[in-house]
Amino acid sequence: MAAAVSAAVSFPSTKSTSLQSRTSIVAPERVIFNKVPFQYRDVSSNGRVVSIRAQVTTEAPTKVEKESKKQEEGVIVNKFKPKAPYIGRCLLNTKITGDDAPGETWHMVFSTEGEVPYREGQSIGVIPDGVDKNGKPHKLRLYSIASSAIGDFGDSKTVSLCVKRLVYTNESGEVVKGVCSNFLCDLKPGSDVTITGPIGKEMLMPKDPNATVIMLATGTGIAPFRSFLWKMFFEKHEDYKASVCKIWYPYSYFNGLAWLFLGVPTSSSLLYKEEFEKMQEKYPENFRLDFAVSREQTNEQGEKMYIQTRMAQYAEELWELLKKDNTFVYMCGLKGMEKGIDDIMVSLAARDGIDWIDYKKQLKKAEQWNVEVY
Repeated sequence: MAAAVSAAVSFPSTKSTSLQSRTSIVAPERVIFNKVPFQYRDVSSNGRVVSIRAQVTTEAPTKVEKESKKQEEGVIVNKFKPKAPYIGRCLLNTKITGDDAPGETWHMVFSTEGEVPYREGQSIGVIPDGVDKNGKPHKLRLYSIASSAIGDFGDSKTVSLCVKRLVYTNESGEVVKGVCSNFLCDLKPGSDVTITGPIGKEMLMPKDPNATVIMLATGTGIAPFRSFLWKMFFEKHEDYKASVCKIWYPYSYFNGLAWLFLGVPTSSSLLYKEEFEKMQEKYPENFRLDFAVSREQTNEQGEKMYIQTRMAQYAEELWELLKKDNTFVYMCGLKGMEKGIDDIMVSLAARDGIDWIDYKKQLKKAEQWNVEVY
């Protein structure tokens, strides 16, 4: 406990009132804290003794702010809000799933002119044009950013999204189209788009360039991990701070292990497959890539290959990695996959005398278990 000492010096009656600069203080036999008593100390100076009346008080320990393990320094949130949004422009919009895929997913790039300073792992809001059934402007929808902080063009003036077109049939047999997803997927280059944000700190990358980063994604949940991986393997950085950069530059600042698990229904639904395979080719020691294609693949027991099924094939190895203090897990996509992963880890943790649920709470507290599911 920190102690603050305030002292009032009183001298006995004497003609001399000066003290030499060098004094020696004889400590009292005891100092009582909390009760704030007055203590008298004998001070010897130049052959004479004076009394010092000192009051000792106690203070609460200075609160030490927890240092984040993530790249939070300088992160900006909510620069643009619904009432004062940024108006960007669509530069590119292209479908990235095959014609036989169950649903369309589009990759789009918007101009920001550097005015929306986001980080890998953050999101932006989009307010679609038009009004709702009540005649009011549509509310914003949030989308994970799919580009690194410097953008797909490497000039820090764009932001990219990965959006699946939502179309379904309701209980009445009516075809329903998601307002914002269809607005975005139908955007033509040159069209304006209303942007808010950036927001979020949950999914920021770890500071440690030697960390193990395990990324679990289903469908468009791949968006933040594309941003991670571009920074890790397609850009040149020094100590996580962007320096001279060139897209596809054959150098990586990342010295740890990045392990991506991506789950999709069909191989024609695999997103950014060629990019990830290029990374794996260039950095086989630092990047591992596993796909789980549920409608086309099965495990040895004949079960459909969901993301947790694929992870179960590496259960022992994953558990060993999760016991290290520089392993970070990021999960983005369908909510159900977290339970599947819990099922894998419960027995492995129990074998080491560890309660998995409690251990996962510790990982979350340490910023090593990060989840963004829907």
